[in-house]
Amino acid sequence: MQDKMNIAVFVDYDNIEIGVKSTLRREFDVALALDSLKERGDIVAKFAYANWSRQEGATRSMAENAVQMVQRIPSPRGDKNGADINLALDALEMAFTHNHVNAFAIVSGDSDFIPLVNKLKEYGKTVYVVGGKAFTSTILQQNCHEFISYESLLDSAGSAPPPKQQPQPAQQSQHGGGGRPPREERPQGQGQGQGKGQGGGQPQQQRQRPAPLDLALAMPLVERALQVLERRGVQPQLGLLKSTMLQLDSTFSERAYGAGSFSEFVDKLKKADLVNVNGTGGRYLIERKHTQPEKPAPKPEEILPQFRDLLETHRLEIEDGVLADDLAGWVKEEMPNFDASAYGYQEFGEFLNYAQDKLLVRIEPDEERGLLVHLGGEFYPPAPPPAPEPSPYEEEEDEVQPIVPGQPSLVDPNPPPLPEPPPAKRPRAPRKRAAAGGNTAERPRRTTTTRRKKPTGDR
Repeated sequence: MQDKMNIAVFVDYDNIEIGVKSTLRREFDVALALDSLKERGDIVAKFAYANWSRQEGATRSMAENAVQMVQRIPSPRGDKNGADINLALDALEMAFTHNHVNAFAIVSGDSDFIPLVNKLKEYGKTVYVVGGKAFTSTILQQNCHEFISYESLLDSAGSAPPPKQQPQPAQQSQHGGGGRPPREERPQGQGQGQGKGQGGGQPQQQRQRPAPLDLALAMPLVERALQVLERRGVQPQLGLLKSTMLQLDSTFSERAYGAGSFSEFVDKLKKADLVNVNGTGGRYLIERKHTQPEKPAPKPEEILPQFRDLLETHRLEIEDGVLADDLAGWVKEEMPNFDASAYGYQEFGEFLNYAQDKLLVRIEPDEERGLLVHLGGEFYPPAPPPAPEPSPYEEEEDEVQPIVPGQPSLVDPNPPPLPEPPPAKRPRAPRKRAAAGGNTAERPRRTTTTRRKKPTGDR
């Protein structure tokens, strides 16, 4: 078995670009995704799929990172899943023809790639998925070997501005003739350039770094992984513990708890007196403490009934779609005890993504306005099948009782039927006679004579 990871990267640019822009108010930076994958192995192939004639600004970033851009030409009738099909076919072809490629990274949040992930896992390939927590299907997150959230990559990069916003001050200074005044007018310029005058300035503000989650929320997963290692009789070292945790929950990321690395995450657990850590020199052994938590962490499904009632209250407002920020405001007012971080979500958008899998809402990323929320399929149940029409009642008609001679009958005083007449004899057909002038003469009729017996007298 190969220990070295040779990774092939496939980027669904149309999906990841609109997802990042609608949820994080940023431009997608492919370099962040590639850098995170380089920490896990060698990248041997990089492909990105989009209609690049409409993505002129992104082609430069792709070329700088040596990403091969695959042009997708849409058909006149439209092909919504055209890039998905091309990406899946190319990934499967590489799995068949390149045996040295043992890992695949899919940069997308589309749930249509779940069959591809399953098929690659059947062929013994390691599958990474890079996407946002708020727009990547939770089924896709939990079905891969490791899910890398784009939000965690932004946290590691700090508060640096997105790539496409860096040249804007220079462009504004050319029009304005100076450096200081255009920089002061920069927020208004961004709202006009990216938002196209729709949605106002608030939707175009970048998302702030979410607060880290409580370490106690990670303890059920840590204790479960330690129990698995104990049953296997393996010493729980750092690398082995993290790989086991990822096997149990591919969405785990130490960055969600404010740690830059897994060793820092374990140090935080030790300082919080949640685990016992022994060893030095990088060889740490982690042991769980046999203590029960004071209160079990709440589960997301417990809050769904209350959230469903809120959606029903604002059904008319949500009918045509509402911004996720507005919906979050309603939740804050009408559900003051709700805290997304208590359920393991750093942002409200992650909870909406979970609610979408439960058919409560339907999320639609909008490049200009942001994340739009519609009512889910639970509020639009399918119409029941039409009830079968009752067949009209037909009265049964009594059949005429046959009258048998010599037996009683209920149809008296009707006269009994007349006896059937005997069948008429068929006349015998005359014999054929020979035609006139024929050679055959009419045969004479044979007559029979009776001989009289002579009387015998006495001699």
